[in-house]
Amino acid sequence: MDRVHLWALLVVGVALLFFSLRTPPIKDKILVFLLKAYFSTFFGIIVVEAKLLEYPVRFLGPYFKASILFEYFLYPIVCVYFYQTSYHSRLPGIIIQCALYAAALTAVEVLYEKYTDLIEYHRWTWMHSFVTIFVLSFSVRMLMKLIHKREQAAR
Repeated sequence: MDRVHLWALLVVGVALLFFSLRTPPIKDKILVFLLKAYFSTFFGIIVVEAKLLEYPVRFLGPYFKASILFEYFLYPIVCVYFYQTSYHSRLPGIIIQCALYAAALTAVEVLYEKYTDLIEYHRWTWMHSFVTIFVLSFSVRMLMKLIHKREQAAR
Protein backbone atom coordinates (compact mmCIF):
# COMPACT_ATOMS: atom_id res chain seq x y z
CA MET A 1 0.00 0.00 0.00
CA ASP A 2 2.91 2.36 0.68
CA ARG A 3 4.09 2.04 -2.92
CA VAL A 4 0.59 3.08 -4.04
CA HIS A 5 0.97 6.22 -1.90
CA LEU A 6 4.33 6.95 -3.56
CA TRP A 7 2.87 6.59 -7.05
CA ALA A 8 -0.15 8.71 -6.12
CA LEU A 9 2.17 11.42 -4.76
CA LEU A 10 4.17 11.28 -7.98
CA VAL A 11 1.02 11.76 -10.08
CA VAL A 12 -0.13 14.64 -7.87
CA GLY A 13 3.34 16.19 -8.13
CA VAL A 14 3.35 15.98 -11.93
CA ALA A 15 -0.09 17.62 -12.07
CA LEU A 16 0.98 20.38 -9.67
CA LEU A 17 4.16 20.98 -11.66
CA PHE A 18 2.21 21.22 -14.91
CA PHE A 19 -0.22 23.78 -13.46
CA SER A 20 2.50 25.80 -11.74
CA LEU A 21 4.44 26.33 -14.95
CA ARG A 22 1.49 27.55 -17.00
CA THR A 23 1.85 31.18 -15.99
CA PRO A 24 4.80 33.57 -16.05
CA PRO A 25 7.38 34.20 -14.70
CA ILE A 26 8.43 30.66 -15.64
CA LYS A 27 12.15 31.47 -15.32
CA ASP A 28 11.65 32.40 -11.66
CA LYS A 29 9.61 29.30 -10.96
CA ILE A 30 12.20 27.01 -12.47
CA LEU A 31 14.91 28.77 -10.47
CA VAL A 32 12.89 28.36 -7.25
CA PHE A 33 12.32 24.68 -8.07
CA LEU A 34 16.02 24.02 -8.68
CA LEU A 35 17.23 26.01 -5.67
CA LYS A 36 14.78 24.22 -3.39
CA ALA A 37 15.77 20.81 -4.77
CA TYR A 38 19.44 21.62 -4.24
CA PHE A 39 19.10 22.86 -0.66
CA SER A 40 16.61 20.22 0.48
CA THR A 41 18.77 17.45 -0.97
CA PHE A 42 21.82 18.76 0.88
CA PHE A 43 20.02 18.83 4.24
CA GLY A 44 18.03 15.66 3.54
CA ILE A 45 21.19 13.63 3.03
CA ILE A 46 22.67 14.93 6.29
CA VAL A 47 19.51 14.07 8.24
CA VAL A 48 19.28 10.56 6.80
CA GLU A 49 23.00 9.80 7.14
CA ALA A 50 22.90 10.99 10.77
CA LYS A 51 20.07 8.46 11.23
CA LEU A 52 17.71 11.11 12.60
CA LEU A 53 15.00 9.67 10.37
CA GLU A 54 14.70 7.09 7.64
CA TYR A 55 12.55 6.27 4.66
CA PRO A 56 11.91 2.49 4.77
CA VAL A 57 9.84 2.53 1.55
CA ARG A 58 11.06 4.87 -1.18
CA PHE A 59 11.60 5.26 -4.90
CA LEU A 60 14.91 3.80 -6.08
CA GLY A 61 15.54 2.44 -2.58
CA PRO A 62 18.71 0.51 -3.43
CA TYR A 63 20.34 3.69 -4.74
CA PHE A 64 19.10 6.42 -2.39
CA LYS A 65 18.61 6.44 1.36
CA ALA A 66 16.74 9.74 1.25
CA SER A 67 13.30 10.33 -0.20
CA ILE A 68 14.08 11.57 -3.69
CA LEU A 69 10.37 11.98 -4.41
CA PHE A 70 10.02 14.51 -1.59
CA GLU A 71 13.39 16.25 -1.78
CA TYR A 72 13.80 16.49 -5.54
CA PHE A 73 10.20 16.83 -6.62
CA LEU A 74 7.31 17.41 -4.19
CA TYR A 75 8.93 19.87 -1.78
CA PRO A 76 10.35 22.01 -4.62
CA ILE A 77 6.92 22.08 -6.29
CA VAL A 78 5.27 23.24 -3.08
CA CYS A 79 7.93 25.92 -2.80
CA VAL A 80 7.05 27.13 -6.31
CA TYR A 81 3.45 27.59 -5.14
CA PHE A 82 4.69 29.37 -2.01
CA TYR A 83 6.73 31.67 -4.25
CA GLN A 84 3.70 32.32 -6.47
CA THR A 85 1.36 33.13 -3.59
CA SER A 86 3.90 35.36 -1.83
CA TYR A 87 5.22 37.09 -4.94
CA HIS A 88 3.61 40.47 -4.13
CA SER A 89 3.68 40.07 -0.34
CA ARG A 90 5.70 42.09 2.11
CA LEU A 91 7.87 40.47 4.77
CA PRO A 92 5.09 39.82 7.35
CA GLY A 93 2.91 38.20 4.67
CA ILE A 94 5.82 36.10 3.44
CA ILE A 95 6.53 34.90 6.99
CA ILE A 96 2.87 34.00 7.63
CA GLN A 97 2.54 32.17 4.32
CA CYS A 98 5.82 30.37 4.89
CA ALA A 99 4.59 29.21 8.31
CA LEU A 100 1.32 28.00 6.79
CA TYR A 101 3.06 26.04 4.02
CA ALA A 102 5.53 24.57 6.54
CA ALA A 103 2.66 23.61 8.86
CA ALA A 104 0.76 21.90 6.05
CA LEU A 105 3.80 19.93 4.88
CA THR A 106 4.66 18.99 8.45
CA ALA A 107 1.11 17.81 9.14
CA VAL A 108 1.18 15.57 6.06
CA GLU A 109 4.59 14.24 7.08
CA VAL A 110 3.36 13.43 10.60
CA LEU A 111 0.38 11.54 9.16
CA TYR A 112 2.65 9.57 6.85
CA GLU A 113 5.02 8.84 9.74
CA LYS A 114 2.19 7.61 11.92
CA TYR A 115 0.20 5.55 9.40
CA THR A 116 2.71 4.34 6.77
CA ASP A 117 6.26 3.06 6.38
CA LEU A 118 7.22 5.93 4.10
CA ILE A 119 9.00 7.81 6.90
CA GLU A 120 10.18 6.84 10.35
CA TYR A 121 11.41 9.29 12.98
CA HIS A 122 14.32 8.22 15.18
CA ARG A 123 15.80 11.30 16.81
CA TRP A 124 13.58 13.62 14.82
CA THR A 125 10.27 15.28 15.65
CA TRP A 126 7.61 17.20 13.82
CA MET A 127 9.13 20.39 15.23
CA HIS A 128 12.45 19.64 13.49
CA SER A 129 10.55 19.19 10.24
CA PHE A 130 8.56 22.38 10.68
CA VAL A 131 11.63 24.50 11.46
CA THR A 132 13.69 22.96 8.65
CA ILE A 133 10.93 23.40 6.08
CA PHE A 134 10.26 26.95 7.27
CA VAL A 135 13.92 28.00 7.21
CA LEU A 136 14.65 26.44 3.81
CA SER A 137 11.50 27.86 2.22
CA PHE A 138 12.06 31.30 3.71
CA SER A 139 15.72 31.28 2.65
CA VAL A 140 14.90 30.48 -0.97
CA ARG A 141 12.14 33.11 -0.96
CA MET A 142 14.53 35.76 0.39
CA LEU A 143 17.18 34.71 -2.10
CA MET A 144 14.67 35.22 -4.91
CA LYS A 145 13.81 38.65 -3.47
CA LEU A 146 17.52 39.54 -3.53
CA ILE A 147 17.83 38.29 -7.12
CA HIS A 148 14.88 40.49 -8.14
CA LYS A 149 16.41 43.54 -6.43
CA ARG A 150 19.71 42.98 -8.22
CA GLU A 151 17.90 42.42 -11.51
CA GLN A 152 15.93 45.68 -11.10
CA ALA A 153 19.08 47.61 -10.17
CA ALA A 154 20.86 46.33 -13.27
CA ARG A 155 18.14 47.71 -15.56
